[in-house]
Amino acid sequence: MNLSGITQTLETINIRPDEIHEEQLSEAFHIFLQLIEDLSENNEKLKTENQKLRDEISLMKGEQPKPDIKPSGKKPNVDISSEEERKPKNTPKNKKPKTKKDKIKIDRVVVCEVDKDILPDDAVFKGYQDVVVQEIKIITDNIEYRKEIYYSPSQNKTYMGKTPSEIEGEFGPGVKSTVLTLKHVANVSESKIHEFMDNFDIHIAPSTISRILTKNKELFHREKADIFRAGLLSTGYQQMDDTSSNVHSQNHYALESFATLITPLILQLRERIV
Repeated sequence: MNLSGITQTLETINIRPDEIHEEQLSEAFHIFLQLIEDLSENNEKLKTENQKLRDEISLMKGEQPKPDIKPSGKKPNVDISSEEERKPKNTPKNKKPKTKKDKIKIDRVVVCEVDKDILPDDAVFKGYQDVVVQEIKIITDNIEYRKEIYYSPSQNKTYMGKTPSEIEGEFGPGVKSTVLTLKHVANVSESKIHEFMDNFDIHIAPSTISRILTKNKELFHREKADIFRAGLLSTGYQQMDDTSSNVHSQNHYALESFATLITPLILQLRERIV
């Protein structure tokens, strides 16, 4: 029994030495209780010291010592007496939770009509029940541009119509954006991207896929620079840090800028040969 258990046991006896009329008996009870407390305290110290020695022996044997399990710190259960106290406070009323349907973009609406032949004569129209079904279509949109050609004999010059400004090469922006999305968002390998395109009758060479992923990315670099510049201008001061790195067997460092009001952090890499 530990010290707290002994104290509780003595309290249950309900003996108060101060209320004992005989002086010798009262003094004896005082000495007796003090002796019990001293012995209990010494016993607790010996138990603690003994456990430390046991732990040291366990460590010397390569074993694990006794774990130090601390109390959870949870508040004890509070008895709630009334129904009103059980109700959570500050609960917003009449607040409808957001559903997935609120986030879905509706592309078209199809009305499912009821066969009028099965309706009785007294049937009255009461509106609609909406059901949202998500669907995706992957189809080709191959375009043959027929560029007009005019020739002027007086100027000895040929005039030809131009394709839209977003068209560059044999593949449109839809194919290029799909390749970039599959690679950088879905983490699809280039060989599987080629297989995906071939499955939908897009005849593209693996080398072209590689060029789409690696060449002519100045627009993305400019966007990155604009984001970094906006982060620097968002606050009056920045926290700077750098870390070492090794690129192609040469020592470099990466300079990181943490804008105070921008999350997640804005990272700019600059290389310097040490």
